[in-house]
Amino acid sequence: MKRILMYLRGYHKECILAPLFKMLEATFELFVPLVVSAIIDIGIAGQDKGYIFKMCFILILLAIIGLTCSITAQYFAAKAAVGCATGLRHHLFSHIQSLSFSELDTVGTSTLITRMTSDVNQVQNGVNLVLRLFLRSPFIVFGAMIMAFTIDVQAALVFVAAIPILAVIVFGIMLITRPMYKKVQAGLDKILAITRENLVGVRVIRAFNKENEEVRRFKQSNEELNHLQKFVGKISGLMNPLTYVVVNVSIIVLIWIGAIRVDAGTLSTGQVIALYNYMSQILVELIKLANLIISVTKALACANRIDEIFGVQSDMVDGKIDIKKQKESAAITPIIEFKNVSLRYRGGGEEAISDINFKVNKGETVGVIGGTGSGKSSLIGLIPRFYDATKGEVLIDGVNVKEYTQESIRSKVAVVMQKALLFKGTIRDNVKWGKQDATDEEVMKALEISQAKEFVEKKDGVLDAFVDQAGKNLSGGQRQRLTIARAVVGQPDILILDDSSSALDFATDAALRNSIRNMTPSPTLFIVSQRAASMMHADKIIVLDDGMVTGIGTHKELLASCEVYQEIYYSQFKTKEEK
Repeated sequence: MKRILMYLRGYHKECILAPLFKMLEATFELFVPLVVSAIIDIGIAGQDKGYIFKMCFILILLAIIGLTCSITAQYFAAKAAVGCATGLRHHLFSHIQSLSFSELDTVGTSTLITRMTSDVNQVQNGVNLVLRLFLRSPFIVFGAMIMAFTIDVQAALVFVAAIPILAVIVFGIMLITRPMYKKVQAGLDKILAITRENLVGVRVIRAFNKENEEVRRFKQSNEELNHLQKFVGKISGLMNPLTYVVVNVSIIVLIWIGAIRVDAGTLSTGQVIALYNYMSQILVELIKLANLIISVTKALACANRIDEIFGVQSDMVDGKIDIKKQKESAAITPIIEFKNVSLRYRGGGEEAISDINFKVNKGETVGVIGGTGSGKSSLIGLIPRFYDATKGEVLIDGVNVKEYTQESIRSKVAVVMQKALLFKGTIRDNVKWGKQDATDEEVMKALEISQAKEFVEKKDGVLDAFVDQAGKNLSGGQRQRLTIARAVVGQPDILILDDSSSALDFATDAALRNSIRNMTPSPTLFIVSQRAASMMHADKIIVLDDGMVTGIGTHKELLASCEVYQEIYYSQFKTKEEK
């Protein structure tokens, strides 16, 4: 709740004017039964047509003024609600961007998407309804009761008895349903996660004929959410019938008392009708209030879920040193050094990598090889500080990476991930992610280095050729080459290729490595791969097995001394010979 108020600070005027105009509308509405009463008791009883027309004109005037106030209130309420949701969404997105990979892995993508979209929309609707109805409905309820007292005290006691009972019903149901709506949103998270998995992995699902199994899994989760929503809906649905019962019983009692008092000459027919209208107004407003309570309950549950994300703070504290202002490393000084480095993922039992030690000099080409799950990606993820080492130190230019600002590290280090991910837009736009102010000549040079120039020049529009989201209109090899171009266009000092040429043939892979080595200035290059051929000419090769280094050296040295490297190398080249 405090966070919502924080985003409404810039909308003080709207937050005041929206309820104010609603109160004005409600005030004019409270005069309507009195006007109707006057028409019956004076105009109709006295057969005064002029008086009837005059009072009817007043009714129309009250309706027009009320409509104008209502539209004005809606405008200010919508402006404040949309502005609040916009600020909340911006802040939430910025906060998510500040989280490290550890927090993102723990929270989950589907949950973050739900909270960025569905939950924020629920908060927006809640704010809108509160500004319009939170004061109006109670004002009408208590205003109608007060107006009833001005007509007849004895009859108005019915209002005094009915309103507390109605309040107990409304707020009791709200307290019961609030935690349940939180469970409903969690169920929605699960549905979104399954849907996202199926959309991303649809080819794998069909390849292994798992469509029916996935349909059953989705159906089971959907049914669980359906039952939960029905249960909450049944409890929330009790609000209208219970309030109708109380109000209608009150109306019966009111008419009974009114009939007795009319017969005694204490009340007029018009006054009884006015009392009935006030009770009807209370009924209508309580229905609105009931719907408001349900919406506010959902909004508060969603606000708490959003607040949980804000409560997740990154354990990766940003350093203060700008790596760009550091002096250039001499050729003999290690540009990267790992000192007794270990990494355990959050929630993981065992260490992903353990006790890693090595040094890399400026301009060297380093290969990182090992079987699946050996810790290759975990190791190189420590260099750009995607994760922080749980033990030991990772040094760049002799300084612990934790001392640098994250922004400056990533201006020095470029990483091409295992999964080639492109964004919706042109080829130029995608490549310029690596350097926003890159010229077309620099973009074409990067494409030439990444061996992508040939296929780009054949496309309509060349650099203006359109790329679908995730690059789905390109082949796997084309996507990989464009992601490499995106990395090299900024001429990084350290370039990491994390198994990013797996879709390339051996000739293209060799040409790519050769062109990167010939870059001026030549970057310090890390090649992560399961292909021994991709790193045979590297200055040093780091061999990993089950998170531990089993050998460091050149291809010849490892082939003579490292059993794990021998196993990888001979298995691949034997396969090649057999073919």
